[in-house]
Amino acid sequence: MKCTKKNKMKFNLLIMVCLIFLLGCKSTYETQNFKLENSPKKPDYNLSSSWAVLPSTYSSEFQNYASKAPDTLQADVFYVYPTLNLDNEDLRWNVPIDDIEQNNKVLEKAVLMQASALAISGKVYTPFYRQAHIRSYRMYNNGGKEALELAYQDVKKSFEVYLKKYNKGRPIIILSHSQGSSHTSRLLADFFDGKELQKQLVAAYIPGMRIQPDQFNSIQPMTKPGQIGGFVSWNTFKKGHYPKKDKNWYAGGVTSNPVTWDSSKSTSLEQHKGFLYTNNKIYEKALKIEITDGLVWSSNPKFSMRLFMSLIKNYHSGDINLFWQDIRENSLLRLKTYLKGIN
Repeated sequence: MKCTKKNKMKFNLLIMVCLIFLLGCKSTYETQNFKLENSPKKPDYNLSSSWAVLPSTYSSEFQNYASKAPDTLQADVFYVYPTLNLDNEDLRWNVPIDDIEQNNKVLEKAVLMQASALAISGKVYTPFYRQAHIRSYRMYNNGGKEALELAYQDVKKSFEVYLKKYNKGRPIIILSHSQGSSHTSRLLADFFDGKELQKQLVAAYIPGMRIQPDQFNSIQPMTKPGQIGGFVSWNTFKKGHYPKKDKNWYAGGVTSNPVTWDSSKSTSLEQHKGFLYTNNKIYEKALKIEITDGLVWSSNPKFSMRLFMSLIKNYHSGDINLFWQDIRENSLLRLKTYLKGIN
């Protein structure tokens, strides 16, 4: 399965929307040249140890958010986590999948704060992959491109194993964030876009990257809450704020409304269904948003750490958990629509 030349050009542009830029990071890196022979060992996705999450390996914490009757779930969720290796002193381009520190971040941060939102809609599958260091975006032409390609090849291989070993023709929901969304965008093009597998696509939630409206040939942005077969994407900032280096960096990108899931340009506190914080509490009616060209502007969320949040201008890390309950309920609606259509 190969991307068309047109899609390859689109994804090269997508990759250049770097996370360093998103975070406004001014760090400099002392790094080594990328050499493929120095890359971590390639994962074997036939081994359960190569997966962060399989339906049979949910942690007790994750089970708190998951369906209490997993065998009744009729869909799958394929989740790809964001960049978690932000350490300036880490010289590695890619993280080995047996790195305990990084794996704990995957399980205790990304999976619990993000993948958990869809754990009542489907059985969750999350591969460990040799994620690229965050410097790969800033240094895209000096090793970053190769590091990101290595990461994508892992995600692609894990998805191939998933299809062959686990899926069994079930509907699929894609969820990802940041670097994960750059990889799932390629997955959508390689496996779904205009292909037979597109019939199994319920929806793709791919925030944290600038995704163009014409990113794909036949997979379209979804602008209705019950729409299926397409994608939604957004990038969140505090109201009135923009990316530091280029105010218009996200202009023209798909900016879905992660509260109403329609074309509404603003929402009220009453419409917000809830965000999940690291204290495991869900805060309802905590924020309101405005949709700008390329950005979701959020008010300062009303919760116990409100003062701390007032100091933050870029809400990139909260793209999913700020709208955790909204995503959770919307995924159920889209799945219901999908299943109604095939039954």
